Amino acid sequence: MNLFFEESGDFKVGSVLSQAGEAYQVEMPSGKRTKVKVKDVLVQYDKPAPQELLDAAKAIAADVDFEFLWEVAGQEEFGFAELGAEYFGHPPQPAEAAGLILALHGAPIYFYKKGRGRYKAAPEASLRAAQAGIEKKKQQALIQDAYVEELKANTLPAAMRPMVQQLLFKPDKNTIEYKALDAACNELHTTPQRLMLAAGGMASPRELHMARFLFEHFPRGAGFGAMPVPPTPSGLPLADVAAFSIDDVTTTEIDDAFSVVHLADGSVRVGIHIAAPALGIRPDDAIDKIARSRMSTVYMPGDKITMLPDEVVNAFTLAEGKTCPAVSLYATLDPADWRVKSTVTRAEMVPIKTNLRHNDLDDLVNEETLASGAGDYAHKDEMGLLWRWALHLEAGRMQKREAFGLKPEQNNRVDFNFYVEDDVVSVVRRKRGAPLDKIVAELMIFANSTWGKLMHDSGVPGIYRSQGAGSGAGWAAKMQVRMVTHAAPHQGLGVDQYAWSTSPLRRYTDLVNQWQILACAEHGVTAPLVAPFKPRDATLFSIVSAFDAAYAAYNDHQQNMERYWCLRWLGQENKGQVDAVVLKEEVLRLVDIPLIIRLPGMAPVARGAQVKLDILRWDEVELTVEARLLEVIAEQPAQADAELDFEEEEGAQADSGEAAAQEAVEAEGSVTILDGVPTEAEAAAPEAPRAPD
Repeated sequence: MNLFFEESGDFKVGSVLSQAGEAYQVEMPSGKRTKVKVKDVLVQYDKPAPQELLDAAKAIAADVDFEFLWEVAGQEEFGFAELGAEYFGHPPQPAEAAGLILALHGAPIYFYKKGRGRYKAAPEASLRAAQAGIEKKKQQALIQDAYVEELKANTLPAAMRPMVQQLLFKPDKNTIEYKALDAACNELHTTPQRLMLAAGGMASPRELHMARFLFEHFPRGAGFGAMPVPPTPSGLPLADVAAFSIDDVTTTEIDDAFSVVHLADGSVRVGIHIAAPALGIRPDDAIDKIARSRMSTVYMPGDKITMLPDEVVNAFTLAEGKTCPAVSLYATLDPADWRVKSTVTRAEMVPIKTNLRHNDLDDLVNEETLASGAGDYAHKDEMGLLWRWALHLEAGRMQKREAFGLKPEQNNRVDFNFYVEDDVVSVVRRKRGAPLDKIVAELMIFANSTWGKLMHDSGVPGIYRSQGAGSGAGWAAKMQVRMVTHAAPHQGLGVDQYAWSTSPLRRYTDLVNQWQILACAEHGVTAPLVAPFKPRDATLFSIVSAFDAAYAAYNDHQQNMERYWCLRWLGQENKGQVDAVVLKEEVLRLVDIPLIIRLPGMAPVARGAQVKLDILRWDEVELTVEARLLEVIAEQPAQADAELDFEEEEGAQADSGEAAAQEAVEAEGSVTILDGVPTEAEAAAPEAPRAPD
C-alpha cells in the first residue's frame, strides 16, 4: 500500500512498510523512512508507484481551471473527494485526488483551508479583491523592472525625482521606487548615494551632504516665511560713545562692539556693547518660536543657516553708521593696575562708528605694533588700551586656572579659516591668540562671567557653561563641559561662573540669558518676580537639553563640510604629496589644511614629527582619504605646531570609515576637553568662529 500524506505543510508520498496502531512506517522515494500518523493520510492506493503518482498529481494540478473549480465548489464547506466527483465527473482516481488537493492548497485566494483535506470557496468579493491585488503587483513589478533599467543606464525615472531625499535618507522599503533603487544598486555593485549622483538625483557630493543635514534638521526648509520685524525699542537713552566692532570680513550678525572713554578722574570706562534682540523679541512670540526651533546659527565653509531671519538680524546687528539698541556692560578701570573699580549694565541706543575687519587689520595689528605704537589705523589708541587690559584679564584667568589645579592655556595653536567663492575653496592658517582675537575673547569672557554673577546675585536663573565639577572615572569625565541653570565654576576658562550672553543674534541660549540680564538690570532685587524664567523652570531645562542636541548636530555638520572642502582642496590644488604632522599613533594632520588622516599600521613616529605623505585617493561622498607614508622630514615638532605637545585632534574619517573628525584634547589643562567644535576658547569669542561667517 502507498500513501499520499501531509507533513509540516507539505505533501509527500511513500510506501507503507508496516503499521502500528495509529501510525505507519513509510519509506519515501528518496529512501528516507518516516513515521506517518493515520490522521495525516489523505489518499491510500496501490498503484502507481509513489513518485509516479506525485508527478501525475502535479501535472493535473497545473491544468486545473480555478475559475471553473471555484464555481463548482459552491459556498458550503467541502472535502476534496466530494469536489473531485463534481469536477472530474466520476470518483477521482488517486492521481486525480492528489492533484486536486495540490490545486486547492496552491490557490489560497480561491479556497480557504478549513481542516485537513477540507476547504471552502472564497466569497466573490474577497476573490475579486485578491485578484485585483495580484494584478496590481504584476503591474508594479513591470514598472519596477523599468525603473531598474533606467537607473542602470544612469537615468533617474521621473516618478523618483520628487522623492530622492526620502529614498536616500529615510526610505519606505515597501515602495517600488526603493525596491528598484536597491535592485539597481545590487546589480551595479554601488550605493544609493553614488547611483543618485550618477543618475542626476543629486548634483554633487556637496549637495548630498547638505541635503542629508537639511532633511534631518530642517525638514521644512532652511528659509523663513513672511515674518514681522520687531519694532525698534523706544525710550532708550543714547550712549555718549563712538563704538566699534572687530569681526571677520564675512560676518553679518555683528553681536558685539566696544568703546573707550577717559574719565576726568583718570579712570577709563570700557563699554562692551551687545546687540539686543531681546528688546524686540518676546518669549513665545513668532520670532522666538523660530529661534527656539533652530537654537543656533549653523556655520559651514562658504555658507550658513541663520537662527533669525535676515530682517530681524538687520534690525539689531551693530552695523556701522547706525545707532543700535544694545545691552551695554560698562567697566570702570584704574589704568595703573587695571583693577575693575565698578561695573554697570544698562539697555541703551549705541552709535556704531566703525565695523573693523580682520582682513584689513591683521597685517597692521600685532603684538609688536601694539607695544611700539607703530602703524596707523582706526581706533588705534582704543585698541592699544583694550589690548593691555586683555593681557591683564588673561593673566588673572591663568592664576585662577592654577588655583583650580590646571596648567596655563597654550596660545600657540593654529586655526584654519575656510573661504569658498564660486566653488573654489581657500584655507587660511591663522595663529590662535592673535591680538585682535585675544581682545575680543577676553572681553567676551569678562562680560559672560560678569553677567553670570549678576544673574546669580539677583536670584535669577540663567544658562551657564560649567567645567571641572563633573564626576566619574578619569580626567575627561571630571573636565567635561556641561550646561546648567545655576552659577558654577568654569575651571578651564578660569572663571567662577560663565553664562553665554554675548551672541544673542546667533545662539538661543544667549537670547534667553539676555532676557534675564535685562530683568536684573532694570528691576534689581525684584528681578526674580519679572524675569521670563523662574528658578527651576521646566522650560529652561528643556531649552538646555534641546540646545545641547542641536549644537552637537550642527557641529558635526560643520566638521563634515570642513572635511569635504579639505578633500576638494586636495583636488583643486592637485596635491599628490603633502606634508603632515603626527598627532598621535597612526593619526596625522596635514600642515596646510585641517585634514585628519589615519594610517593603520604606520611605523612608530614621534608625536609632533613632520612627515611627507603620498595621497593615493579620496572619496568626497564617504569623506575618506587613503595615503601612505613616504618619509619622515623632521622628528622634532615644528615651532608652528608646538600645540601638539599637549593637543590631540582625533576621530578623522579615514579609510577605516570612522566618524567625521572631531577635536579632542589629551593633556591636562586644555579648555577644549570634550567640548566639541568650536572649542571653548572659540565659544568664548564666537565672533571669530573656527569657520568664519
